[in-house]
Amino acid sequence: MTSIPKNEQNQKQVQILNELSKRKVVEHNSLITSIAKMDKTPLKMFELAVSCIDTEEPPKDHTVYLSKAELFAFFKVDDSNKHTRFKQAVENMQKQAFFKIKEKKEHGFEFENIVPIPYVKWTDYHDEVTIRFSPEIMPYLINLKQNFTQHALSDLAELNSKYSIILYRWLSMNYNQYEHYSYKGGRREEQVEAYRNPSISMRELREMTDTVNEYKLFTNFSKKVLDKPLEEINDRTSFNIAYEKVKKGKSIDSIVFHITKKRRADDNSYKLEDKTYKEAKAEKELSNQTLAGKALESIYTRLLLENFLLSPYEMTDTSLMAGLQKNVYPKYDELKTLRGLEGVKKHLSYVREKQEPYSKGNVAKYLKKAVDQYLPTVKLQDLDQPERASVRGKGASHE
Repeated sequence: MTSIPKNEQNQKQVQILNELSKRKVVEHNSLITSIAKMDKTPLKMFELAVSCIDTEEPPKDHTVYLSKAELFAFFKVDDSNKHTRFKQAVENMQKQAFFKIKEKKEHGFEFENIVPIPYVKWTDYHDEVTIRFSPEIMPYLINLKQNFTQHALSDLAELNSKYSIILYRWLSMNYNQYEHYSYKGGRREEQVEAYRNPSISMRELREMTDTVNEYKLFTNFSKKVLDKPLEEINDRTSFNIAYEKVKKGKSIDSIVFHITKKRRADDNSYKLEDKTYKEAKAEKELSNQTLAGKALESIYTRLLLENFLLSPYEMTDTSLMAGLQKNVYPKYDELKTLRGLEGVKKHLSYVREKQEPYSKGNVAKYLKKAVDQYLPTVKLQDLDQPERASVRGKGASHE
């Protein structure tokens, strides 16, 4: 058999690695927080297999196909004993690997033990490797509309510790939610920040890392499960992670992680930034511009200016004006229906007189709070004094 020159092998491996760097792993969050009862090699092999799944067109018979060349490049194996090592890794995965999944349901928690890949087939004369997922694991890998995490396969390829992989997946899950809600909205500011600075109890962390009965002393636990794995994550992935210990009495009760994302030109995982993330950002910017344009034309903006509750300079802030149009002006419409435009003017005059110190970034929040507190009083007055309805009807149409 003619051997392939070394430089051609290297070029082929580089080409394969470039292809692998374009792949992402998508999994349900319940799988991310499950207990992975396996060592690093089966776990990485599982992640590599998951990256082959097209979530838009799920594989028939739950089967995907890899090449041995992909496997060896992913695991950076180039020695003459690689076929034997591959065979051992597959056998170990099928003998020992399973996920213990705990998922919250309506009446409590549901527990599942799932062997993710029960069938693997390969030959010594062909490059293709057949991998078949169990039917039970598939709902955690396809048709994911919510509560799922996507991360770069290229980051996982660089991790050589089981705890590094487990922590990386969990940290990615939290940071993905931080990015999503930062641009889509739907969460309070402190909730969004909590995703970037996630906290986990020691009990949950030990369960997730399968160390309930290991490293009883925290110094040993932190060294094996936190310090070395996080050093590897910081050195080899798109994240920079720090953590702090939270005490309850004399013992460590929980860990708070602080996640930042690297912005390096040579960071493949950053180049592979999720298309939906970019689309969401562009969509929000366009939405803000539209809302801000409407706000500039609104009579309420003129009233805010007249009452010195808004400055011409602040009118140039697209986010602020969009916030007024989206969250405050509908409340003024409601008040106008109840009390007419004069009622809105009186309310703003009162707000101006009672104005509290607030930061420039909180104008919309301050005004929304004021009208939110006032509207229930108005509605209660109408219930107590039905004769106001006739006044309301006249005032509502007068501008």
